[in-house]
Amino acid sequence: MLEAADTAPIRSRTAPPTWLVVALACAGQFLVVLDVSVVNVALPSMRTDLGLSGAGLQWVVNAYAIAFAGFMLLGGRAGDLYGRKRMFLVGLGLFTLASLGGGLAQEGPQLLLARAVQGLGAAVLAPSTLTLLTAAVPEGPARARAVATWTAVGAGGGAAGGLVGGVLVDALSWRWVLLINVPVGAVVLAGSVAWLAESRAGERRRLDLPGALLVTAGLATLAYGIVQTEAEGWTAAATLLPLAAGLALLGLFLLVEARAVAPLMPLRLLRQRPVAAANAAMLVSGSAMFSMWYFMTLYAQNVLGYSPLEAGLALVPSSLAVVAGSKLAPRFMPVLGPRNVAVVGTLVAAAGFGWQSTMTPHGAYPTEIMLPGVLMMLGAGLAATPLASLATSGAAPGEAGLVSGLVNTSRTMGGSLGLAVMSTIAAARTAGTPTPAALTDGYALAFRVSAVMLLAGAALMLLWLPRGSTTQTAR
Repeated sequence: MLEAADTAPIRSRTAPPTWLVVALACAGQFLVVLDVSVVNVALPSMRTDLGLSGAGLQWVVNAYAIAFAGFMLLGGRAGDLYGRKRMFLVGLGLFTLASLGGGLAQEGPQLLLARAVQGLGAAVLAPSTLTLLTAAVPEGPARARAVATWTAVGAGGGAAGGLVGGVLVDALSWRWVLLINVPVGAVVLAGSVAWLAESRAGERRRLDLPGALLVTAGLATLAYGIVQTEAEGWTAAATLLPLAAGLALLGLFLLVEARAVAPLMPLRLLRQRPVAAANAAMLVSGSAMFSMWYFMTLYAQNVLGYSPLEAGLALVPSSLAVVAGSKLAPRFMPVLGPRNVAVVGTLVAAAGFGWQSTMTPHGAYPTEIMLPGVLMMLGAGLAATPLASLATSGAAPGEAGLVSGLVNTSRTMGGSLGLAVMSTIAAARTAGTPTPAALTDGYALAFRVSAVMLLAGAALMLLWLPRGSTTQTAR
């Protein structure tokens, strides 16, 4: 365990302009969210250049996501204890250096290591972006506008990822989807050192480093075991040992959390029905939705022959749909109730996944990429907001931020395991035959299984989520 000294909030002698603090915080958030999606259109180019296997390709995505999810809560607590500005700088520095290492990677393992370090840096950086912003802007309309800007920038980062990645890969190379972070990160670092003010929570509390290491190692080992089923089968020792080790590590994580003085994930929160149900629902739905971008990009480039830029442009309507769904959900929640909006959103997404599973090797863009993609992501946006709202409605006011972080962690963890499962399912159906027809069959099966998972998630929400409405609505 690491222990922080008891410190009071630290103030800078000259307060920086509020707009500058908001701009720096939003720039950090944009980089973190952008990097979740920007690599997708570069995956085929990465595979060709570095000789990655199909399993290795999914780890380009999962190495980042698992490290991000496993250390996200730790990053938020570290900011409270050791200083939000300090952790912002540490996280951004790690992220920038790892981006440089990934962009210069000459072999697959080097790229995967860089992506994992990127995820760690993002986990330290991301929580501090919001806390620095709220500390700099007084409570009231000004803060509401600042938080709305921060949210919009995050959504924009996710939406822009495919297009930005396509432009960079087509105009330069796949390496620039990572190298572009270096000059941007350096500028934000310089501005942050000069202008951001330091603050801490001022409490003497322990940092649950063992918990973060156990959950990350357990998740990665479990995902590795799932991937091994493709080549070794479910009964081979090469599969069973990592699966058992991953489950054991996750079990040990729960044991550590139950006994920790300041646990990373307070298990008592999961005894509250809204919190437990929302996290379970996000885990299940995230396991299906996370893989959408991965398979859509591979389908567009490996089967339909799109260039990286064309693939990025093809996914722009889907990216805008998730933003639209997130904006529409708060309008429906007071009328239908958060639970019903989450269920409807999940069913809309399931319909999109089912439609996408009818894809063919010679599909037309409107009916086999654009429209099903819009349905999938519109549903994802509709479901995410009420789930987060329901989860935080069941927590004490002082724990709302922690519970919101738990929901995001559950979604990312579910997505990481879901990508491992869906990739294995697709590869098993393809059976090593790289023809357009075989690849399409594999991708279609992954979308079909994802649709079933979403239907199960909708049933879970309907049966377990509380029926009452929350007081949290967006204006």
